[in-house]
Amino acid sequence: MTQRIRSTNVGRPKAEPNHGRYRTGIDKRPVPEIVVSAPGPSYGDGSGVAGDHVGDLKHHGGAQKAVYAFAREQLDRWEAELQRGLPDGWFGENLTTEGVDLEALLVNQRVRVGDEVVLEVSVPRTPCATFAGHMGEPAWVRRFAERGRCGTYLRVAVPGVIAPGDRIEVLEPPAHDVDMRTAFAAAMGDDDAARRVVEARCLPAMYHERLARRVGARL
Repeated sequence: MTQRIRSTNVGRPKAEPNHGRYRTGIDKRPVPEIVVSAPGPSYGDGSGVAGDHVGDLKHHGGAQKAVYAFAREQLDRWEAELQRGLPDGWFGENLTTEGVDLEALLVNQRVRVGDEVVLEVSVPRTPCATFAGHMGEPAWVRRFAERGRCGTYLRVAVPGVIAPGDRIEVLEPPAHDVDMRTAFAAAMGDDDAARRVVEARCLPAMYHERLARRVGARL
């Protein structure tokens, strides 16, 4: 199957589903194209996608979480399991992909999208209460974590325009073997995975230090 972008999606503000304390951008809808660029380095610095709403400024936005990608194949699996429709963008992804095993990509690996944009695999998604409320499914955070297919956040290395149908080219791997599935397992509490990630020193400083403290505390 061709590796490509199936859908480009932008968040529309809606009330946070649990307590309505802020307006979340998890409800993403397809648009004809998106413009991506690198936001500032920190949470609260906005999305890397022009016009994409970020509601939870404490945990979202910034360079490490500039763009979020999730595979259509995984949405299809959840559709079959949950017996309900899950349109492109429903998991809060800016890019719905086809033909790419996103969780097999290595942390810091680059991908070229279309002719100009270059994105870099960054950090795993952490499923949260907002995601659970948006889904409305029992024990959703646990179920999503156990599946292990988290998609990936991406940094913007070369900005530009992304549209449905753009090809995805996976570029040269970095000099370690930590893939996104391992990084997600580490974030979700797997100490063996966490040790692998810490030893590789492949995550941004804040994420690396958090895992290193946790692993150190349990030795």
